[in-house]
Parts: sequence; C-alpha cells; structure tokens
Amino acid sequence: MTVAIVGTSGAVGQEFLRVLDERNFPVDELALFGSSRSAGRGYNFRGKSYAVKELKHNDDFKGVDVAFVSAGGGTSVEFAETITKHGTVMIDNSSAFRMDDDVPLVVPEVNPEDALTRPRGIIANPNCSTIQMVVALNVIEKLSHIRRVYVSTYQASSGAGAAAMEELVKQCGQASRGEDIVVEKFAYQLAYNLIPHIDVFTENGYTKEEMKMYHETRKIMHSDIEVSATCVRVPVMRSHSEATWVETERHIGAEEARRAFAEAEGIVLQDNPAGKEYPMPLFVAGKDPVYVGRIREDLANPNGLTFWTVSDQIKKGAALNAVQIAEYLIKAGDL
Repeated sequence: MTVAIVGTSGAVGQEFLRVLDERNFPVDELALFGSSRSAGRGYNFRGKSYAVKELKHNDDFKGVDVAFVSAGGGTSVEFAETITKHGTVMIDNSSAFRMDDDVPLVVPEVNPEDALTRPRGIIANPNCSTIQMVVALNVIEKLSHIRRVYVSTYQASSGAGAAAMEELVKQCGQASRGEDIVVEKFAYQLAYNLIPHIDVFTENGYTKEEMKMYHETRKIMHSDIEVSATCVRVPVMRSHSEATWVETERHIGAEEARRAFAEAEGIVLQDNPAGKEYPMPLFVAGKDPVYVGRIREDLANPNGLTFWTVSDQIKKGAALNAVQIAEYLIKAGDL
C-alpha cells in the first residue's frame, strides 16, 4: 500500500509517522509532502529515510492509496482535487469539509460504516474535543437515547500547536524568575491561568470550537442530541480533559454506566474515588484510548449522568483516529 502524509513537519504529521509504525500499518511506499519551507527535510520511518516533497498541483498522488492530510483548512480545500483525482482516499484532519453533506465525518468507535460512502473521495476527521466526547457518549447512547449534553473542556496548549507549547514553557520560566511574561500565541498569559476562549466568537456568544462540538456530534451520531459546550484553554502540555453531563430518556445508574464503559471499545475505565484513581492529562499523554472516570448520577436530574474524560488530542484526537479509519477501510475491503 502506498501512503502519503501531507503536513509531515507539523505535530500531527509527526504523530502520523509514530502511529503508523506503532500499529504496523501496511506501508509499502511512503510519500511525504509539505510546504516549500519543509521541502527537502528528511524523516526516518522503519529504518528508511524519506525526504519531504513540496505539495504542488501535479500528479504526485497517482498511485497513492490513502493520504493523511493535516496542513490546515486552506491547504485542504486548495489541494483536495489534486489529492483525490487519481482515486486516492483523502482523510482530512482540518475543519474544511466536516459539515459538508457529501463528506463523511467519522469516529471508528461510533460510525465507521459512514466512511464507505465518500462521493468526493474525502473523509473528514472530527475536531479533537468532539472525538473524545462522542467515543464516551456512544456508550451511553447504546443504553438510552441522549437528549442533551453539557460539557466543559479543559484543553491543553498543544491543541494550538508546537509554538503554543513552547510559549507555555517559556512563560512558566519567566514567571518563576519574576520576569515580564511574553504573550504571543494566546490572547492572554496561559501560565498559571485559564482562558475561556478557543477559536473565534460567533454571534450567539459561543466560540467556533464550541459550535463544532454541537454540529459535529449530531452528524457523527446521526442524532437530534443537543450539546452546549464551554471550551477552556488550560496550562497543560498535552491531552484534553472534559467534564460531561448527559440527560438520557431513562434513568441510568452509575453502576450500569460503569459496566458499559468497562466493556466499550477504545475506552479505559479509571474510576476508583476511594483509591484516588481518575484520569489526568499528565498520565494519559501518548496513550491511545479515551479514559473515563468520576462517573456519578446527577443530583439535579433523575435522568442525569455525569463523568470525566481525558484523551491525548494529538493522538486519538487526530492521527490515531485517522489511521483507525483507514484500518477499517482495509478490513472492509475498501482500500
């Protein structure tokens, strides 16, 4: 199989290389693409060195079976036809196509079969916060239909890229030395602070990040589920956390939910309050699953359930989810 990665030099591009190797994905030929700035850089994969080629409008994707694309929405839109015109399956990590009716939006634990119908040859990878949430929500949905969700996210600095992680490290050092804090990447200092603002604000007062969670969840789950989100940037390096409250059609006890989470695909149950065991981003970074804990019945609603999830947003929230989509297509004989 011939595999391409577009946006190789970015954090998600690098994660693609690691995930493909970890999961022993069948890569016979590998093609790496990037901007003119990245062209010529060399990366090792399974003992062989590969040079990044500049992404251009040509026939470089002829013979490529699947392309994992993480180079920004503008690049995805501009090069989609170039990537797919010879039959390449494009799995796109940007928000460019997520809500297009003719592009499936897929989380393999929830709606893998949607990937089989792709009129434009494109499959969209959802927002990282949405992926983490719907993996958990799907477990509850199988027990009883979810009417509404309230969620607060606690999103790591790495969700804004490598430069954001570097800024957090620098700010912590500046604060410890009593120096002036330099703010460039975020609207405010992130070190020792929380910023309740991710992406731009929309007319209804929610940010685009929060609205993504609303619209994407409904599309992925094929549901009339209502989602109200508050997305917060926190001074964490890697892995997003989410506090989630759901209202279901029937009462679901905490033990019933706990059993369902324990048996679910792609989830690790970590819920032992007596032993102070619950998911935390420090220990989830680099891991594949969505970790679930703090499961309890909501005191304010007889059909309410609340729980806490943590997942590595660069891994499961981006590269791993895309690779799992490709693995499903291979298993289905469609790649």
